[in-house]
Amino acid sequence: MADLAALTRTLARNVRHWRTERGHTLDALAARAGVSRGMIVQIEQARTNPSLGTVVKVADALGVSIPTLLDQVPGPRVRIVPEEDAVVLWRTGAGSSGVLRAGTEAPGPLELWTWRLAPGEAHSSEGHPAGTRELLHVTAGELTLVVGEESHRVPTGSGAVFAADAPHAYRNEGATVTEATMAVSVPYEKPGG
Repeated sequence: MADLAALTRTLARNVRHWRTERGHTLDALAARAGVSRGMIVQIEQARTNPSLGTVVKVADALGVSIPTLLDQVPGPRVRIVPEEDAVVLWRTGAGSSGVLRAGTEAPGPLELWTWRLAPGEAHSSEGHPAGTRELLHVTAGELTLVVGEESHRVPTGSGAVFAADAPHAYRNEGATVTEATMAVSVPYEKPGG
């Protein structure tokens, strides 16, 4: 994985590029992302290492995937993402993790994840932009998927599809490790329409 300073510069360049490409002012992007204008300025000037939550909000507001914001060089038509280049976005001491395997624009972000939850662990997410869909397939254990106030059991071998614009969580309420593969599609909506 790239060093932090290089990643910060890459993020700065890519946020600036996509903000310009999408026709957003600093104020417009800040409003869409729900972060301060000052934070956008700091990101674009590579003066901060924003939290994962901030990067997700900016990516959603721009309608691009997290890998697009972190890509150092635009890739060829086919891009192989080796195991060592996967981006670990969260990890716990018990061994739970969320790993971004690959992503692209279609025309909004489309991301492929692998998730691992140790027994008793959970990961929560705020609602994503309207129209966001998540698909998941449990490959080991049993996942408890909570969308809004409703809980759903997803056993090994089963899948789930849901609108991810409401707060949601992934829980392992069992005694063994839960593993799942998940795809996230976030539509891009141009400003004013």
